[in-house]
Amino acid sequence: MDLAENVIVVTGAASGIGAAMAQRFADEAPELLVLADVNTDGLAAVAASMPHGTQVWPVRLDVSGEAQVRTLVDDVFERAGRLDLYCSNAGVATGAGVDADDSVWERTWSVNVMGSVYAARALLAHATPERRSRLLVTASAAGLLTNLGDAPYSVTKHGAVALAEWLAIHHHDDGLDVSLLCPQGVRTPMVTDGLAAAGPGAVAAGVVESLGLIEPAACADAVAEGLADDRFLILPHPEVADYAAARARDPQRWIAGMRRLLARLSAAPNP
Repeated sequence: MDLAENVIVVTGAASGIGAAMAQRFADEAPELLVLADVNTDGLAAVAASMPHGTQVWPVRLDVSGEAQVRTLVDDVFERAGRLDLYCSNAGVATGAGVDADDSVWERTWSVNVMGSVYAARALLAHATPERRSRLLVTASAAGLLTNLGDAPYSVTKHGAVALAEWLAIHHHDDGLDVSLLCPQGVRTPMVTDGLAAAGPGAVAAGVVESLGLIEPAACADAVAEGLADDRFLILPHPEVADYAAARARDPQRWIAGMRRLLARLSAAPNP
């Protein structure tokens, strides 16, 4: 996929991976870059940072509302006549366990999974084999493996992975291409601030430290490279492929190893 002169939507664009992708895509001289987020202050700052001459359209968007997602997609098609790339990147973490309140589970599900469901529905309403759109789903290595200290996040990211795979199989002939982004650890507010603050002390802090954090710009570079290759699975941390293979080869051993890691992190002193 050549990003030059494309019409691109990035959700969760006010910070972290979304902001970095917006900056990286702007370097490719897109025709229109639509930046969407619930954080309007952050969105305005990111929009203002785009290179001179970039056509930027900042939009307040809560991806958990299907009507909002459908309206945005319809408006982009009306304005530009096409939508080449929709990055379903908005996400939330909780630091909660299985005993989290139902409202936490529902909110995490509505953003991390249904946001991409709504995007797919909206894109499919316009896509044809001759006028294709690509949906990039930002999941996580947690969706291929698991995430210590955050049950709702891990479960919903597994759901996002399953959804992306299903869409890639069932709707390719309808004009929808799909890519799946699964970074392991990126130095974003969600990871360094939100997860560590919300999680159970040393466990969350230890998980963050063990992720091998990369900068958002490095993640965005991996995305651009993966899209250029029309790749389904984009792994900014290549080692995740080895971890996933080990997990599939011997699930019992994998779970035992994760239990040992959890015990070690739980025994560590709180930061």
